[in-house]
Amino acid sequence: MGGLLRERVFARSTTVLTSATLALGGRFDTLARQWGLPGEPTPTPVDDGTATDKPAPADDADDGLRWSGLDVGSPFDYGRNGILYVAKHLPPPGRDGLGDATLDEIAELIEAAGGRTLGLFSSMRAAKKAAEELRERLPHEILCQGDDSTSTLVSRFADSPRTCLFGTLSLWQGVDVPGPSLQLVLVDRLPFPRPDDPVASARQRAVEARGGNGFLTVAATHAALLLAQGAGRLHRSTGDRGVVAVLDSRLATARYGGFLRASIPPFWPTHDPAVARDALKRLDAADTSAPGLSAEPTALR
Repeated sequence: MGGLLRERVFARSTTVLTSATLALGGRFDTLARQWGLPGEPTPTPVDDGTATDKPAPADDADDGLRWSGLDVGSPFDYGRNGILYVAKHLPPPGRDGLGDATLDEIAELIEAAGGRTLGLFSSMRAAKKAAEELRERLPHEILCQGDDSTSTLVSRFADSPRTCLFGTLSLWQGVDVPGPSLQLVLVDRLPFPRPDDPVASARQRAVEARGGNGFLTVAATHAALLLAQGAGRLHRSTGDRGVVAVLDSRLATARYGGFLRASIPPFWPTHDPAVARDALKRLDAADTSAPGLSAEPTALR
């Protein structure tokens, strides 16, 4: 794909690409390399407080093309209106699916939020297991992808602030629910490609054959893009507030965690579950006391 884009698009005409998730790990060259462009951009000024200097893992060869990138920032005040909670105390996810400690953590967060939760899961099996277990434990309606068409489920979720919606890939990328119906985004585990994915495996082997790091170039980039898109579900308007909760401790402990965290919007970070729950309780109390009120956003902390 990168070769086709380089030959048929970038080599023939000037092209402008725009997206909220072009800068992974704080840099544009991660995705540029996948699209057949050289790794290093032509130097351009960058707005203060936007792109970082995190190195983006990839391998590339300079074929003479040149490009430049510009991070113009965001209209959202992520640090004031959002929290990134990484459950560092939980055990790393295993092959057996969701453990009891993770299910307990999900239940406590949803209870604190009063519903209002989008659950982004690594597999349909995990999403269904969480929905089945938590329907028995929580008073809030829990919708699960597959119960109905995705568009119908998203509409029901948006129309009822106490409702939760669990699902997989299409929800990571396609949900637009501004307002109080979505104040908690849950991620059960880092969204690496499946080990048996033939395309990802072939790409990793090709990178390694040329002396690169296949895991970082392919798997970590894939996870970074999905994390950026998933976390972006929280803020769909300037008044949105809430918590992104990643229940995979590897985001805090693994050596590639810095690259992944730099790909997520710059929320205020914490590893303390009480901080996340208290913030969600305050948001829920504010919305309950003044339903329908469009107030000035206030800091969560």
